[in-house]
Formats: sequence, C-alpha cells, structure tokens
Amino acid sequence: MTPPPDRPRLEGLGTEAYDRRFGRLDEMSVAEIVETMTEAAWSVPKAVAAAGDQIDAAITAAEPGFAAGGRLIYIGAGTSGRLGVLDASECPPTFHTDPGRVVGVIAGGRTALVDSVEGAEDDPAAGAADVLALDLTPQDTVVGIAASGRTPYVRGALDAAKIAGAVTVSLSCNSPAELSKHADHPIEAPAGPEVVAGSTRLNAGSVQKLVLNMISTALMVRTGRTYGNLMVDMQATNAKLRQRAIRLVSTIAQVEAGPAEQALDAADQEVKTAAVMISRSVDADQARKLVDEAGGRLGVAIGLPSSRHPALS
Repeated sequence: MTPPPDRPRLEGLGTEAYDRRFGRLDEMSVAEIVETMTEAAWSVPKAVAAAGDQIDAAITAAEPGFAAGGRLIYIGAGTSGRLGVLDASECPPTFHTDPGRVVGVIAGGRTALVDSVEGAEDDPAAGAADVLALDLTPQDTVVGIAASGRTPYVRGALDAAKIAGAVTVSLSCNSPAELSKHADHPIEAPAGPEVVAGSTRLNAGSVQKLVLNMISTALMVRTGRTYGNLMVDMQATNAKLRQRAIRLVSTIAQVEAGPAEQALDAADQEVKTAAVMISRSVDADQARKLVDEAGGRLGVAIGLPSSRHPALS
C-alpha cells in the first residue's frame, strides 16, 4: 500500500534502522557508552572511503566553475543543514575566502540553526525559492545534503538549481537514495544504523562533515589556497595566527623568524605576499602582482613548485 504524500516511507532506510546491539544503551555505564559509540563510529571512515569515486567526481565537476569565481552552495534541513552552514562558515577564517564564495542555506532560515522549525524540511517549493534567491549561475555548485536521501526541501532545491544551470551534487547516507535522481553527481555514503535510533547526528552526521570537509578543502587546494600542505592563504589577525604566519614564511622562504616577521609587517600580514617578497627580492606591491598573475598559486609566484621546494621535501 502506497503511503499518502504527507507520510514519507522510512522503512528500509539504514539511517532509520534499529540495531539490537545498542538496545541496552540506557543501562550502560559511561565507559560502556563511550566504548559502544567508538566501536560504532568505525563505520564512518569506511562509508566515506567506499564513496571515494563519487566524491572525486563531484569535486572534479565543481572545480572549473569554482576556479572561475563561482560559488559552493550547501543546502539542507536540520542537522544536515547545520553541517553545511558550519563548513561554509569555516572557509573565510581558514582559507581567507570571501564569505560569499562558500554559502550555507538551511531550511527555516538562520533561526533553524538553534531552534527546530517545524515542517520546513517538507516543503520542496521553499527549497527551490531559497536556492533561486541566490541568483545561481552555471559556475555555481549546489550540494544538497540529506542523511535520509529523501528530504523534499533539498529535492526542490536541487531541481531548481539544475534548471538554473548550476552543477548539482547530492550527499545522502542511504543507498539507493531518492535524492540521487535529482543531482548530476550523487554521493551515497551509508554508515548503517545509529547508536541512538531516530537521530542522524552521530554516524550520518560524521559522514556528512567528513565529505563536506573534503569538498571544500579539495576545491581550496586546487585553486591555490595552499602551498604543498601549508595553509598559506591567510592573514595574521591575532597572536596565534601571527606566530603561525611567521613559521609559514620562515619555512617557505627558508629564513629566520626575524626577516619573516619583517616581511609580514610590510605585507599587511599576508603570508603569500611576504613569502614572495623574500623569495623574489621584491616589494609588497610587486609580490602581490606576481601572486595575482599566478592565479593565487604560490609555487608559480615564487618560481618553484611546492613538490620541488627543499623546505617541503
């Protein structure tokens, strides 16, 4: 018997399954709960590894548009939406990106970050409206996140994004997932039943966070935000970051801390600019020009790829 439209079919979804192994959870000691959750969490990296080819395909499809100035847009409901907003919010302080380059959208708006907005996830039209309000272009990539793989709000967003010409990616923690039919590049990473049945903030949430980290980080690396594995596209805006920046410039330019700090001061605390100033014996304006001409890739700007730099080998 087919359920009515307002009654979603959840039977058979791994994220909704009850696992008898965890049936005594409320009787366990703290040590037993920790051990149980640790053991269950081993399924997370396995699920992500199994979806490696799908993750690769999604990032590869997103890269040309992102490199051309397009955006990475996450959209989801509940925990899935919060994780998208979290990953987006971490990109400016981590990679010195403009806040508009990686965007997180959650069903129900910002209020839903801390309070439940009843029914928000069940409205596909709202998902479509929210994503279209961003004035999508073909350079944008929209990642629809739904642990269940069926959330109507996310489905509506992906359908609208596809019509608008954006690259579409879905991230689900069930397989096969209904949402996969609505994305150009589906990612399915099932991590099995949750320790606490009825909540997807544990294993499924961990899977989603890992995959979102991979998507954003890989795009940043591919567009010159790192040098080797050094996070160089940053500004030293506090004491901790200043010390980190000094070490980075010292490592890349192979100088002592003193000259590195002096270059950073002259470069308005920009790591890339300071490293190029020392490596190419130029002033800050010339260094910035070299970085810009290299498309932000520090190895090109200093004339030595990171793979051949003695300090990184």
